[in-house]
Amino acid sequence: MTAIAQESEGDGHARYTYRLRVSSGARTALEAEWSRCRWLWNECCARSKKAHRDGEKCGPARLDRMLTQARTAMVWLREGSSVPQQQLIRDFAKSRAKALKDIKARLPMRQRASMPRYKKKHQDAPSLNYTRRGFRLKSGRLHLAGGIAVTVVWSRDLPEPPSSVRVYREGTGAWYASFVVPAVTGALPVTGAVIGIDWGVRETATTTSDGHDLPHPQHGKNAAQRLAHYQRMMSSTNAAFVAPIAASAALRAMVDFARNLGWPASTAGPCIWYTPRTPRWTVRSAEREPSTHYLFPKGRIPAPRAES
Repeated sequence: MTAIAQESEGDGHARYTYRLRVSSGARTALEAEWSRCRWLWNECCARSKKAHRDGEKCGPARLDRMLTQARTAMVWLREGSSVPQQQLIRDFAKSRAKALKDIKARLPMRQRASMPRYKKKHQDAPSLNYTRRGFRLKSGRLHLAGGIAVTVVWSRDLPEPPSSVRVYREGTGAWYASFVVPAVTGALPVTGAVIGIDWGVRETATTTSDGHDLPHPQHGKNAAQRLAHYQRMMSSTNAAFVAPIAASAALRAMVDFARNLGWPASTAGPCIWYTPRTPRWTVRSAEREPSTHYLFPKGRIPAPRAES
């Protein structure tokens, strides 16, 4: 199923998200590309902490020089495309600048943006950003820098050629491509109608027109009613009501086992009780001694008594 989303991306831009069909080879290449970018992000975090201790600056220019030196020294890093790596440095610098700005403005802790943190292999999902020179669309497929080609599930056409794309993976394992395109804006026709909207007490939104009121969904009240219903079902006073809910095959097996213990076939049958507080069944006989009962804990069923 194709997931489509359109979000505002600043002034004059919007995001269009499409599902991707990724082959095994493309998935391996994307994960390898993300491994390089994740290593680079963690190196930026370490360099940022070192610059803070030494009282130095750690801007995008210094991080770009670090990337150039790392790609020169490491063949593994040069095997990947430089486009997502450079975009990752831009994202890191923007996140760090926002955190420092909030600290300088003395904002409360709950309102501050946190400093960039290390990305872990098994916790952070892959996310790769490509600018216009790092991808192209050809024959309905998305070709990324580094020789990676994936199939896009086009649920609708893009209004304009995209300027960038973000390829990411969700927790379910599905891959998506989010394109940034110029937003086509237009003024709505003037109708002359006026309506007022306010936050209501009994309704989620109340308006000056009764036909446009948004009623409250009552999620909390409905959940409380369901919880009380299930609590009454599991209460000890309604054990006779809970017993029939069990599987009929298990009940028949216990009746047959109780008859094998010596009850004659003419009897009305044993009474089977279920105790909610303890995970075991109790079988009692109305014709034998009232104090005689047999317990069947899980995994410990006694052997039936042989007929005399």
